[in-house]
Amino acid sequence: MKEVNKLHQDATEILKATSRTFFIPISYLAPGAKEAVSSAYLCMRAIDEIEDHPALDSELKSELLHAVSRILQTSSIDQPLEELFAPHKDQLPEVTVRLADWIKVCPASIRKCVVEATAEMAQGMGDWVEKNWHIEDEQDLDDYTYCVAGAVGVMLSDIWKWHDGTETDKQLAIAYGRGLQSVNILRNYKEDQAERGVSFFPSGWGLEEMFSYARRNLAMGDQYLEDIPENTTVRSFCKIPLALAHSTLDALVAGKEKMSRAEVTEVVSRTVEE
Repeated sequence: MKEVNKLHQDATEILKATSRTFFIPISYLAPGAKEAVSSAYLCMRAIDEIEDHPALDSELKSELLHAVSRILQTSSIDQPLEELFAPHKDQLPEVTVRLADWIKVCPASIRKCVVEATAEMAQGMGDWVEKNWHIEDEQDLDDYTYCVAGAVGVMLSDIWKWHDGTETDKQLAIAYGRGLQSVNILRNYKEDQAERGVSFFPSGWGLEEMFSYARRNLAMGDQYLEDIPENTTVRSFCKIPLALAHSTLDALVAGKEKMSRAEVTEVVSRTVEE
């Protein structure tokens, strides 16, 4: 029991250290859903850190991501993951190296869903690394944003159904994830270009086209919320990132680089009160 409690404590601490956007809404979830979503977030953050790692070359990133995907589709996970990450422990962050631990945080009856979603995401990320994230058109953008965020929306829909029977439209769940991701792309596009030499804008697109894409998907994200009953912790969880994405997009359209910490706190407080 002590080991389990320590694992949950570690998960909470790593979650808080890696995401101010999701730590708050996850903290509002009811028991069961909280552990499942915490596990899912940490698993996906673990592989995201590989894709975004500034010091790893593309060949190694792709190799690691595809290997993670293969391992997660087998019955034995702990030792193969440990062996995979061992040569790179000095470079990889704790959230990545401890991927097997985050899987254990997830309630057993929904664990398969989280593991399968992480495997799908790792495979897709590895494929996009091999393409050097070259996004030619809107279809490519849809494919990329599905891989890194839309698939998360589908997984969350499965978790809500498991948790309390809430049924949601999975196409709208995909759009919900795409909306959040497109705002992230807009928020970080200068840094991505300068530091990684990567643009997630389709060829020929400027800010207006990407703003429109984000607005369209966030609007469907608003529709996604309508399937979730009022006054539930699941609705609160989904509302907070969506409200932050809308407010961030408004700030970016107005010419700001990002929202201030005070503005983020105000949006979260207002959303929770609603």
